[in-house]
Amino acid sequence: MNENKILIVDGMALLFRAYFAQSYDARRTADGTPTNAVYGFLQYLFDAVKQFSPTHVLCCWDMGSKTFRTEMYANYKANRPEAPEDLIPQFSLVKDIVAALDIPNVGLEGYEADDCIGTLSQKLSALGHVYVLTGDQDMLQLVSDRIHVVIMKKGRGNYAVYDLDFLRTDKGVHPFQIIEMKGLTGDTSDNYPGVKGIGEKTALKLLQEYESIDGILANLDSLSKSVKTKIESDLDMLHLSRTLARINIEVPIHCELDACLWAVPLETAQPVFEQYRLTSLLKLIG
Repeated sequence: MNENKILIVDGMALLFRAYFAQSYDARRTADGTPTNAVYGFLQYLFDAVKQFSPTHVLCCWDMGSKTFRTEMYANYKANRPEAPEDLIPQFSLVKDIVAALDIPNVGLEGYEADDCIGTLSQKLSALGHVYVLTGDQDMLQLVSDRIHVVIMKKGRGNYAVYDLDFLRTDKGVHPFQIIEMKGLTGDTSDNYPGVKGIGEKTALKLLQEYESIDGILANLDSLSKSVKTKIESDLDMLHLSRTLARINIEVPIHCELDACLWAVPLETAQPVFEQYRLTSLLKLIG
């Protein structure tokens, strides 16, 4: 029986969440580098390790704002504000800390962390059960028999763990329908519109009846005049939005399972944690 339990961490999701949760914290290193987001990130990481007891851990990152999606649609994520000034130096610092814990940092220019997570989830699920730690509901499209998506909720150590049954119960959809929903409704946080005038309630009803966007389009004449008109008026954006929503699970990256073994080398991690005044967090590693 395969006992591997692989935790894939959505690095940016945790780091941004930690920054806003710790924004009151003026924690800095001796040279003045802010470390509040890194401190919160590590708390979240160690909480998840304690909760899920993984045998292996890796962390995926965005590698810049330009990706294949921005090439398809220039306005993709164009509504996002610049990162806060005191968070910027923590982008590289957090990767140094993760590396000191002997956790692989994975990312590839031209792709989002989501795509790296999707690709590695598929590959590694053949070798164990995968748990994706994130706050991003888009990841729910990855749920399978061997992949659980762990959505962080308000408060430390508070999670919604999605398997196929819970996804169906909680959201009323199958994993692939997460993509179809986004095609219909768009995504305000990622700044693509979907079909103008179609909200989540209507989209869910359509998908429950016709299963997919293709199924809906094959039955346009069965729809109400209002919904049919909206879809026909926005067909190009419907298809584009669905493409933007789909996580690419064929990114040209690889990560050996052995490289992800959770076994923190305290003798090498300790000096790095001391350097950045994070030593108190090491006691959270049980």
